[in-house]
Amino acid sequence: MRFFAPRAFVAILMLSGCGGREVVRGANDPSVDSHALSTSLDKEDIQRALHTLLGKLRTSPVIDTWRSHARERTTVAIAPIRNNTTEHIEPALTALLGEVETWLVDSQLVTVVSQERQEDMVRQIENSQHPVFDHNHIPAYGRQLGVKYYVTGKISGNDERGEDMRRVQYSLFLQVIEIETGAIRWQGKEEITKAIR
Repeated sequence: MRFFAPRAFVAILMLSGCGGREVVRGANDPSVDSHALSTSLDKEDIQRALHTLLGKLRTSPVIDTWRSHARERTTVAIAPIRNNTTEHIEPALTALLGEVETWLVDSQLVTVVSQERQEDMVRQIENSQHPVFDHNHIPAYGRQLGVKYYVTGKISGNDERGEDMRRVQYSLFLQVIEIETGAIRWQGKEEITKAIR
């Protein structure tokens, strides 16, 4: 019976491992995050769009209103973004809302109702009969939570395909809506284009 030397054994394992494919992490190689792997929204798309949208929100009249009521601290909630695309991008949209929630908390201009608290309230209002969030019920949710405004949005996409290319153009809207009136007090729009050749 022959035994392999430890070094030879390690070399065999390394050669037979991933079939020659290398696993690269973005933290070790920043260029990994700079290339589109699909036409879906990714972390970089969200960060870039969010940076632009929050910059627009920062200078909006609704922020001035919140600043003028800083002593009473207006209560704001986050509502899901409507996905009007054919893409499965809900995780990316949830991450975007988490970033907005963090930005609002850090601004110290408003009191933000946690998303988890909202989900509990939605279940109570809907009596667990409707597992899907219904945007039409937002005013009812908001009133029960003491919310004056909610931040939400919508995204749509235009998908084009050619022989050697696919391109999706996303339009992302972020909105601040007044609970009592349903009026849009602020809306920002950002365009994102993804292409795969």
